[in-house]
Amino acid sequence: MVVSRFTFHVSRGALLCALLVGCAIPIVPYRSVYEDPVNYVRLEVDDSVLLPEWPPSAHAHPKAIRAEDVARILVGISVKEHRIWLQRWLQGEAPLIPAFRPEELALLSRQIAEAFAEAQQNERVTFYLSQPQTSDKRIITTGGLYVHGTELHFILGNWQILYGIPTYGMIYDRRYPMRPTAAKGFDLFFEPSEATIAQQHSLWDILLANTTDELVIDLTRIVSSPLASLAGC
Repeated sequence: MVVSRFTFHVSRGALLCALLVGCAIPIVPYRSVYEDPVNYVRLEVDDSVLLPEWPPSAHAHPKAIRAEDVARILVGISVKEHRIWLQRWLQGEAPLIPAFRPEELALLSRQIAEAFAEAQQNERVTFYLSQPQTSDKRIITTGGLYVHGTELHFILGNWQILYGIPTYGMIYDRRYPMRPTAAKGFDLFFEPSEATIAQQHSLWDILLANTTDELVIDLTRIVSSPLASLAGC
């Protein structure tokens, strides 16, 4: 009986290890542009870029964008709590809230501009902002962006999410800034709205509520000078 119980526990443990290995999220290669104890800006390999097999998938990096223009873009991004029709009927529309605080804007605008100047065609810029609350909890805002042609794609992975640091296992929020740590309960907006480019969404994206966490912005309507590619520099 003892042998049977021992065999069961060993088998269950082996199965758990196999599941963990099989479900493990691969490590995304990156290059650090800026990092302090609570924030960072990185260049991360974008696996949606298929080079040299599919050249049109390449991003328009490196790209010269002034820090002032990056700040103008980030200031124009707002977040609204996502409410279904019943919530809107009972509570009204949620207010628009700036996506970034002034100190976050100052940090990101300078470092994102530097990251774009260093980025390669198969990389995207990712950012991670955190506000420590306790020894094991922090409020995080994370995401990424890239330039394709003259379009800036901005994806917000987490916004003002309270993240509990696990006592054991992998810490996902810092390692995967593009991945949400909780359900996305927000919609993204940009001003001026005429600079945004409408996107086509699949039924699957609509069902998973993945249609309001990305902005596509026409840079020719925003930047103060013509976009310059640094690819030949």
